Amino acid sequence: MVWFLIFTIVGTTFGLVMGTGPEVKEMMPMPAKIWNVFINSLFWTFFAVSSLILVIIGAVIRVVTAPLDPNRRVLQKFSCFWASLYIWLNPFWLAVIKGLENVDRRKAYVMISNHQSMADILIVFRTFLHFKWVAKRSLFKVPLLGWNMWLNGYVPIERSDATSRDQCLDACRAWLKKGSSIFFFPEGTRSPDGQMKPFKVGAFRLALQSGADILPIIIRGSRNAIPKHSRLLNGKSRMSLEVLPPIPLTGFDGTRLEEESKRLAVYVFQKMQDAF
Repeated sequence: MVWFLIFTIVGTTFGLVMGTGPEVKEMMPMPAKIWNVFINSLFWTFFAVSSLILVIIGAVIRVVTAPLDPNRRVLQKFSCFWASLYIWLNPFWLAVIKGLENVDRRKAYVMISNHQSMADILIVFRTFLHFKWVAKRSLFKVPLLGWNMWLNGYVPIERSDATSRDQCLDACRAWLKKGSSIFFFPEGTRSPDGQMKPFKVGAFRLALQSGADILPIIIRGSRNAIPKHSRLLNGKSRMSLEVLPPIPLTGFDGTRLEEESKRLAVYVFQKMQDAF
């Protein structure tokens, strides 16, 4: 364990220095850079060590609850606690959650959100809602975190592979039938400027095929928490997440899937843009 800690601290510090985006490096005076790297080294070291411990606990929870919890709700709650730790214990981050009264916890939704930063993932977990992420297949290979994604039954996708996309939607439909919501970032990537980008249609095709309502979520203020193309936490960030009222599929014809998926994507985008 001692050697693991030393390796983590040295490796994290080196990675932070080398992995900092050029725009962040240029903006900071040297004393601020040193302080920022020190704070980030502490954060990411704690992240690595805590993940090593918590993934083991997660595996135990999965084994113990498997016979009685097919949707893995207990493990999802634990994963929400795990992710929330990094917000609760970070004195430079404040996250405000609003709109949970709009969620009927007895229903399964197609949940969607805008995407600005890696911190979005943490603040979504802070809702303690039950859902399955749709995530890049490569993330499932990441040690510790990828293992927890697999334990939770999150859904992998290789966006450039049509077969993978079909398999993803099949898995999502199966989870929805069991009562688990599905979570998408329909922009497909983090926004470089904080503004929402046009939505890809996969989430909306799933909603039309399954009949599940859309649950839109807006995240604000996370863009600079962990800027795109950087691994550095960038000073103080006041973030908020707002759950908007569900959007029913009334007026959309699921028999014309391709056309209506695009129309639904544009409709939901406009609703969220108006609230953003």
